[in-house]
Amino acid sequence: MRRTVLVAAVAFVLGGFAQQAQAERQPRMRDAMAHLEKALSALQNASPDKGGHRVKALALTEQAISEVREGIKHDNRN
Repeated sequence: MRRTVLVAAVAFVLGGFAQQAQAERQPRMRDAMAHLEKALSALQNASPDKGGHRVKALALTEQAISEVREGIKHDNRN
């Protein structure tokens, strides 16, 4: 009986660790996504008179966001 309780307790604790590890997957990629989203917002709110460079930066930032999302999806599948 004691052994069953001990095994159940260990399984519960390990299950919690596994769930936490799953929830914290790819923290750097998620940080990068947050930074890119802030950059995108800043670019969208910047004045438009930048000789086309702001527009290009907007497109590249959107592309970077898409690539980070795809990277996260790829890692989650593998």
